[in-house]
Amino acid sequence: DFVAGSKRFAPHFHTPLQAGSDAVLKLMKRKYDTALFRRKVERIKSAMPHAFIGVDVIVGLRGETDAYFEEGRDFIESIDFSQLHVFTYSERSGTQALEIGHVVDPRTKHNRSKELHDISDRKLRSFYESQKDGFRKVLFEHTRHGNRMHGFTENYVRLYADYNPLLVNKITGVKIGEYNEDEMAMEAVFGE
Repeated sequence: DFVAGSKRFAPHFHTPLQAGSDAVLKLMKRKYDTALFRRKVERIKSAMPHAFIGVDVIVGLRGETDAYFEEGRDFIESIDFSQLHVFTYSERSGTQALEIGHVVDPRTKHNRSKELHDISDRKLRSFYESQKDGFRKVLFEHTRHGNRMHGFTENYVRLYADYNPLLVNKITGVKIGEYNEDEMAMEAVFGE
């Protein structure tokens, strides 16, 4: 509630879920479960429906069976986030994780990672498209003359526009236009 009412915080959250399966969270020795995570995401979305929520997940942890992965994937599909940051588990000597049985083979890790990246791509595009026709402030970053410039809104929607040196490194109000697959961004519309 404090963040929602503040002008000093941007409605952009980066949250570490790590796994969408309670059994895998226990293997990781996390002190939370998926129910708590769901409540936190729902609270953010209730207070700030336009908020961007990025979620960290790890695939292929030792002990992540097919059933645990499917449970996690289904949970991830069911929550209202904007983008996943998917990390593939890698062995680290001296860690307690090495004591866990059931090693996930590299091909399975790769396939699981791809599946979650596909979910992330769909969720990100859906979030971006939900912002269409809204008005936001964007900070355009520098680009070379003649190219497109890109920037992010306060809720982390990536926008593009034709290069305009007067807009580089300035916060500018824009209307959010159409999604452009090639740019992987929404169009910035000026003067409406």
